[in-house]
Amino acid sequence: MSVDHVDEAGSSEGESVAAAAVAAEALHYYPVAPGVRLNVRRGPGTQYGIVRVLPEGAKVPIFCQTPGTTVSGPYGTSNIWDNIDDGEFVADAYVLTGSDGYVASRCS
Repeated sequence: MSVDHVDEAGSSEGESVAAAAVAAEALHYYPVAPGVRLNVRRGPGTQYGIVRVLPEGAKVPIFCQTPGTTVSGPYGTSNIWDNIDDGEFVADAYVLTGSDGYVASRCS
């Protein structure tokens, strides 16, 4: 008889690994427009400070999306901003999502 290791929270190691695998599969990475070094900002607009610059060929996760400054880019003109990390946003007009609208839930 085998027994899974149980952590302090009471869940088994097998359950934790399975939950992480499901979460990783659900998270999709989208490519930034070719040849673009994309500014990552502290908020959903060009008035927010730049946190970092993504290199050419980057792919980004989209955790949620929110309206902000309207930006024109390779994939159209949009006011949608993608939250790619805690407090980090990029203009959706530079991200190939395959849609002119929202592809993730709205940020709260």
